[in-house]
Amino acid sequence: MSLPALFRRALNSAAKANNMPTIQDDTQELIQSALSDLKLVHSRISALALFSENELLSDIPTRDLVYLLVPFVLAEVEGRVRTADPEERLERAERSRSLYSTFLLYLDMYEVIPESERAIYAQASMSVGDASQRRDLKIKQYQKEKEIKIRIAEIRKRRNHGSLTTDVDSNFELISSLIPGTRLKTHSHTTDYIDEDDEDDEAEDILREAALLLLRLTCAQAHAQMQSLVQEIQLLRSAPSQCVSQHSEDPRHVRGRENNDLWRLDAPVLRSGPNGKGPLLDPSGKPLRPFTILPSSSSRAQLRAEVFQPDHRLPTMTVDDYLEVERQRGNIISGGGAQSEEAPTIKEQLALDAEMNGTVFGEDKAEEKRQQDERWAQYTDTHQRGAGNTMNRG
Repeated sequence: MSLPALFRRALNSAAKANNMPTIQDDTQELIQSALSDLKLVHSRISALALFSENELLSDIPTRDLVYLLVPFVLAEVEGRVRTADPEERLERAERSRSLYSTFLLYLDMYEVIPESERAIYAQASMSVGDASQRRDLKIKQYQKEKEIKIRIAEIRKRRNHGSLTTDVDSNFELISSLIPGTRLKTHSHTTDYIDEDDEDDEAEDILREAALLLLRLTCAQAHAQMQSLVQEIQLLRSAPSQCVSQHSEDPRHVRGRENNDLWRLDAPVLRSGPNGKGPLLDPSGKPLRPFTILPSSSSRAQLRAEVFQPDHRLPTMTVDDYLEVERQRGNIISGGGAQSEEAPTIKEQLALDAEMNGTVFGEDKAEEKRQQDERWAQYTDTHQRGAGNTMNRG
């Protein structure tokens, strides 16, 4: 079988498995079939020496660009393999991370990614301490990925003479459509491959542009997957091993100790590390299990004080504190009494202030009193005394 046909068969198997539940046996059969084909494709590429460090991106033929994606596809399929225990999953995760690294190394070697995009993807989002900066970085990465997807859709539309012949559900189908000598065409639910061995120069340029954009798109996805795998590998490495030897202890003693721990006033203290085994902190100071920092007094006395308390609510402040809070809120009316009765009224105070001759304040108050008297005189001229009091006589 030729190299393009073998790669296409692997991509078809991976695309079918992509839409199926990973836990099913049929899905795993497709994944294993795709893995075996992809490993054979990878070995053939190495035997043919399609890529060399001495070449530039312009030296690579258009029909060979799609094979730069083989490590990426291998890593994607490797991540969908069903695993039975954490050790096997750790091995698969490390293998996928190595394949992603190989793929990104190819892209750096041939300088496929522009410098602006390389700066965005080179900065891991988890390494940014500020949450707002981490959010802005993720938004930039998402916008760049969306822009590349739109351009790929436009190129596919140009390649198919103005119409998209099929809706691509996964990267596997998109990569399969770029394999040399084929074009993807769909009739209802069936997929056909149209021979394009005699493509003209314009079609080859369109195919090359689509392949380069697809490499940029998968580069963004590879960086995101690498960050997730790094966190997963850290969790798997810090997880307790399942091969811990079982203690030959009497089950009755175990149940008795559990009952004692249940009814003890102070909580049972784990020895150290996850599940009470191993150190509490790693060499870098990272906690390996949840713990509670208690005050200097004994935990037994603290728990006893929290348990034996009155069954009614106790006051949290004194009466004076409560009145001070109410005064600050403005709920207490001040004033009144004998002191308020002896205080001069507004008109009396104005008359007293107007008698302060020789001062600017006194002159202002005198002018204010004159205007007030003038307004009252005008009012009495226009309103007779008792004119407003009709005693309900109309």
